[in-house]
Amino acid sequence: MKTFLILLRGINVGGKNKVSMTELKKCLEGLGFSDPATYIASGNVVVTSDRDADEIATRIEAALPKAFKLDSDLIKVLVITRDQLQAVVDHRPKGFGDQPDKYHTDAIFLMGIEAAEAMAIFNPREGVDRVWPGNGVVYSQRLSAQRTKSRLNSMMSSPLYKSMTIRSWNTTVKLLEMLNARGPAGG
Repeated sequence: MKTFLILLRGINVGGKNKVSMTELKKCLEGLGFSDPATYIASGNVVVTSDRDADEIATRIEAALPKAFKLDSDLIKVLVITRDQLQAVVDHRPKGFGDQPDKYHTDAIFLMGIEAAEAMAIFNPREGVDRVWPGNGVVYSQRLSAQRTKSRLNSMMSSPLYKSMTIRSWNTTVKLLEMLNARGPAGG
């Protein structure tokens, strides 16, 4: 059995695709996943399974539109191992996430695309925004005092945006803590 992080893209955003975390946990238990634990209502779930990541994603993507009233074009599932999430945290740019009072920082997780391809849709404003490519992720930072001048949201108009799911850096670190709390069970 391994511990996995499931990131659901497109649920509970702007009043659309409403999914109760209690019902999501029941759905995942019904699919045979052990001990699902959710974190905030934005589609973060830690589970234990003997399946591989691709099979987990496929099963959940197929089940969600049957269990919930959703716009299925917006919903995608990314399954990450503990080691993969640990690497995202360990390989962050120097100082990234260390000044939460000064910067809004996010991990933009990539789903089926490479960072080099994703980077092409970002148009950071000098002195306001910065983005860095990572392995399976783009690190995004914007100066809090200037966030209304940020251009980072312009990437949302690209078709590639459907292959991304964004988590704040604080959420990313908390999710790693949740995975680590499950003990040394692989992944």
